Amino acid sequence: MAALRYSGLDDTDSEDELPPCWEQRTTKDGWVYYANHTEEKTQWEHPKTGKRKRIAGDLPYGWEQETDENGQVFFVDHINKRTTYLDPRLAFTVDENPTRPTTRQRYDASTTAMEILQGRDFTGKVVVVTGANSGIGFETAKSFALHGAHVILACRNMTRANEAVSRILGEWRKAKVEAMTLDLALLRSVQHFAQAFKAKNVSLHVLVCNAAAFALPWSLTKDGLETTFQVNHLGHFFLVQLLQDVLCCSAPARVVVVSSESHRFTDINDSSGKLDFSRLSPSKSDYWAMLAYNRSKLCNILFSNELHRRLSPRGVTSNAVHPGNMMYSSIHRNWWVYTLLFTLARPFTKSMASGPGLGKPDTYSIHLRRRTLPGPSTRSCHYRLLCRCSRTRGPGRNVFQQLLPLRALIRSSE
Repeated sequence: MAALRYSGLDDTDSEDELPPCWEQRTTKDGWVYYANHTEEKTQWEHPKTGKRKRIAGDLPYGWEQETDENGQVFFVDHINKRTTYLDPRLAFTVDENPTRPTTRQRYDASTTAMEILQGRDFTGKVVVVTGANSGIGFETAKSFALHGAHVILACRNMTRANEAVSRILGEWRKAKVEAMTLDLALLRSVQHFAQAFKAKNVSLHVLVCNAAAFALPWSLTKDGLETTFQVNHLGHFFLVQLLQDVLCCSAPARVVVVSSESHRFTDINDSSGKLDFSRLSPSKSDYWAMLAYNRSKLCNILFSNELHRRLSPRGVTSNAVHPGNMMYSSIHRNWWVYTLLFTLARPFTKSMASGPGLGKPDTYSIHLRRRTLPGPSTRSCHYRLLCRCSRTRGPGRNVFQQLLPLRALIRSSE
């Protein structure tokens, strides 16, 4: 009690009354936090009781929640024509009682993206998600947008991208979300996207490299490279290179590269152990769709590791994430055989909303404490030990050195 008296925390009439210089605030999704104006800090726990609280119920009739130019939530009473930063529901908060500790981890394969972001406020953060018009890309973009982030859906098909934007705005009309054109199968389009993004003069706090192609028949892009390799890996590789300066200026920032457990079932080195570029972009006679997909995902992990090694000293971390083995999405749409297999397996698949949640330590910018592996990979919210070639520095550096000269393809495609 003496310590409480000395700090001024006992100078209140009730247990829940805040001490001097403290203010009670709420997030967009109804969680209560406390601001100390003397020390200029915020915290989730009540300064006296140590309890966490959340709002119960909807706003009273005639009230509306808004956000000011600084990103702070305020409330409008349309009946009495007044505004306030005090949530009218604060008188009806409920304690968020901590659960008893168990051996089960907090997040697992059934955790949704919205559950992971619960209580977090991403106001002022800028997030770019590739391939965000459907699937786990859409769920990731929606989750960020509903928690206050400015989200850009980077998509090839603008009609479907605009429909995705409308769906997000339908859930929360105040969401800051927009669509921009990005065709990863065309390096010139990647360059134009980067230029258009930089012209906005905004920061970039999270870049989610999610877009992918699967089970494509063999074909070459206009840049002369095999399509699966360019869409799944090379296009993202160039996108990160072109936005690298923005990421560094926005630090702390994060790059999330969506990979797959299937990276374990392939190799990109020749018999002598050196990187064989012909395996990354094979000829028609050497092409197998599943193998091409696996190799592109292995490249994504190697790229993520090397990117983390190069940029983490500048405040930009990079991580690879596996979204889940049994998940029904539209990625199988290119071949009827895979469509049939995915359809038969659908009753046993995870929900689409849980896909982005599986990469919880990566996608949602929680600070990593493990430093044993550069850019560790996660699966079902667990850190995963990568395949042997992914755990050493050499292969990642080799991929970087092989692909960086290909930036000339951007200029030659003009």
